[in-house]
Amino acid sequence: MFLKGLADLFSNDIAIDLGTANTLVYKKGVGIVIDEPSVVALSNDSKKIIAIGEDAKEMLGKNPDEVRIIKPLKDGVIADFQVTELMLRNLIFRAQKKRLLIKPRVLVCVPSGITEVEKRAVRDSALHAGAREVHLVSEPIAAAIGADLPIHKPQGNLVMDIGGGTTEIAIISLFHIVVHTSIRVGGDKMDEAIINYLRKRNNIFIGTLTAEKIKIEIGSAYPLENELTMEVRGRDIITGYPITVEVTSEEIREALSETVSTMIDAIKRLFEKTAPELAADIAERGIILTGGAAQLKRLDKKIQEAVDLPVHLMPDPLICVLKGSGHVLDNLEQFKKVLIKKIED
Repeated sequence: MFLKGLADLFSNDIAIDLGTANTLVYKKGVGIVIDEPSVVALSNDSKKIIAIGEDAKEMLGKNPDEVRIIKPLKDGVIADFQVTELMLRNLIFRAQKKRLLIKPRVLVCVPSGITEVEKRAVRDSALHAGAREVHLVSEPIAAAIGADLPIHKPQGNLVMDIGGGTTEIAIISLFHIVVHTSIRVGGDKMDEAIINYLRKRNNIFIGTLTAEKIKIEIGSAYPLENELTMEVRGRDIITGYPITVEVTSEEIREALSETVSTMIDAIKRLFEKTAPELAADIAERGIILTGGAAQLKRLDKKIQEAVDLPVHLMPDPLICVLKGSGHVLDNLEQFKKVLIKKIED
């Protein structure tokens, strides 16, 4: 017990929101210390890391054959175990700034629909990367805590967390998820939809980074008061030469319509499984929107019109999950109920 208390006193415990698009790290007593894209650049010859995060993301689509650009997480879960471990090791080391004798406790946010195999992969990756012990918390619960929702009370709180790879929708009451659904649709699918739309409609082929830029600058889910235009550069599919075309926000909204409809359909399916008492709570309090992809212009308005419920987009939705997991980390005893039970080997 004495050694455990000493370890708790001197270790720099951290919380990690291990996202498909972005990985954020919270250090106990400090706050958010890392916010980087979940991208790793590796040398094909030596398998050594060349860059992680923003530096690696900038290489996407511009890398030579000698350099491999990897996104080790897909649909919210680990797709490449070894690269995820390398990335985690780098993040844990950077979060601590210097090597300490005592390894940190690490709290990792995971999708609510994660399987036992996927839980074990997350835990093992964090342990091999240098964690002393690993705790898991589901993303919707962390998002609800980050949004300051009263999850300890016997009332329904509906959180919709839209990330890069997944959209998590959950109703939470008494510290637990009562009803949930998880679909593998998020910001990455929006980027794909834009790429496919422009290829078919404008005969222009663009990369992922360009699609993401279009989504952020002129993408929307609902008509804008002042529609936007943007010049887009890419490769002409017919001639193969570089070209520039003008794209409108109306076109991009059409490109994103199917992806947005899939998210709204998931909300409707969730309510089909929801008890009347919980549904009544949601009718009063509405839906809480979090996650980086929730920042799509007027998405809240589109959802509100479709389901006829109040929809509240949280300030800084990208960090809501990490903010909640940081609060759990700072008050581990108080929030012991929200931790996912330990995975058996």
